[in-house]
Amino acid sequence: MELKCLLMWLLFGSVKGNRQEACPALPTTEFADVTAEMYPLRTKLYYECDRGYTRRSGQYSGIQCQSIGQVASWVYKEFECIDEKVLLSTAPTMELDATQKPERKPQKTPAPQKHINLSASDQKYFCGPPKTVLHASLSQNKQYYMGQVLHFKCQSGYDKRPPTSGTRECKKMNGKISWTPLDMRCTNDSNEWLPQTVEPGSTHPPFSSSVILPMTAENTVSGMEPGKCEI
Repeated sequence: MELKCLLMWLLFGSVKGNRQEACPALPTTEFADVTAEMYPLRTKLYYECDRGYTRRSGQYSGIQCQSIGQVASWVYKEFECIDEKVLLSTAPTMELDATQKPERKPQKTPAPQKHINLSASDQKYFCGPPKTVLHASLSQNKQYYMGQVLHFKCQSGYDKRPPTSGTRECKKMNGKISWTPLDMRCTNDSNEWLPQTVEPGSTHPPFSSSVILPMTAENTVSGMEPGKCEI
């Protein structure tokens, strides 16, 4: 009995030790697009159908990066996005002639997926970019795992302050899992962070200037010359 318990404890410890550790919530970066070239094991992503298309009933939109034969690979379920107009035209409530087929829009060929050459070491622990699904895009991921590298790029019109691109990595630093700092900032306000100056003739003096105010009996401080106060 004791031997059985010991083996179970060792097995549980081994499985727990091999599990990828989750990253903290990703800080928000305004006016930037986020992409990734590879994803650690256990990462889950979800497809979303484009506007005007809907998921076929009963299908699952999620995929997960798993270790298959000592190689990290995406596990896919059957998933397809259908034109909503075609779906309505083939509804059971409509009577169609047996020889009549619903009109279908020509399907657009999805953009080819960027190919990433992973090293032999990376292939064990990281999946490359997921396959492209027609009329669908990947939704923004909410949960990342240690080792994830994200690439940030300023959106069009928000590139006033270089650098306009950068990366963030989820790694363990000083015993704590956190995201590395992002050395970029996207803004469309070219006047932001400019030094504030006082225009000629302004009635508001700078904060560093000296102002002389008349003294009264209420604000006279011991040791000051009566009649004026310099701040």
